[in-house]
Amino acid sequence: MTEIEQQVLIEVRAIIANEEQVIGRRATLIPLKKAIIADGDIRNVIDIVSTDPALAAHLLWRSNNAAAPTVQTANRTLKDALIRLGQVNIYRYAFTFYLKERLDELPQPYRKLVQGYWRLTESIAIEAVDSLHQMQGVNIDPDEVQTLALFSVFGQIIALTAFAYLNADAEQCFPLSIIKNLIDTQQQTLTLEAFESLGLDDDLQHEFMIAHNLRQTRDANSPGLVLRRILSMRGLLLNPL
Repeated sequence: MTEIEQQVLIEVRAIIANEEQVIGRRATLIPLKKAIIADGDIRNVIDIVSTDPALAAHLLWRSNNAAAPTVQTANRTLKDALIRLGQVNIYRYAFTFYLKERLDELPQPYRKLVQGYWRLTESIAIEAVDSLHQMQGVNIDPDEVQTLALFSVFGQIIALTAFAYLNADAEQCFPLSIIKNLIDTQQQTLTLEAFESLGLDDDLQHEFMIAHNLRQTRDANSPGLVLRRILSMRGLLLNPL
């Protein structure tokens, strides 16, 4: 690693550690996380989500989007959707919703690059959920598969976002080739640090590592195993089979 790459890596990791800078919209996320950690009444979670109509609509859409094609009755109310999702999936969906908002605010060329990663995650999520619905004899929550899939290339997205913030404040911009090299060589480290720094649940990180073949499991109902097949076919595994 060159001296300049080492410098950029240190500064990118420092930005990743700043949850407020990376994710934004903490006015909703902080009370939502507190309500979920407290494991209180679902009505408290509903009230918090309802303060942001865009988030509420997104959660309703996500809830219906993951349902099996054979399910005829869609969730017609926010309460129905949130009860079915469960608190962990609610927070994961909310996190990705606000993260996407943050990505859309990035300057070019970073916005275009990171949006390419986001389109990739959405396509992986669709493929993973479709794959799950074709499986027999498993008991896996489709929303857990979908939320996990939305973090498939989390490290790349967060690292590129942090690099954009770094260059926005730098007197002299660093070339994109530096962050490309760092993503290629430090992707696993950056990803796991992002999971830790941004306060995401332990189960998500556990299943992410299973999905990327960094951890093994004998649990036939692991969402990570569903996603691993998709990532392997796309050549995206951090630890190829």
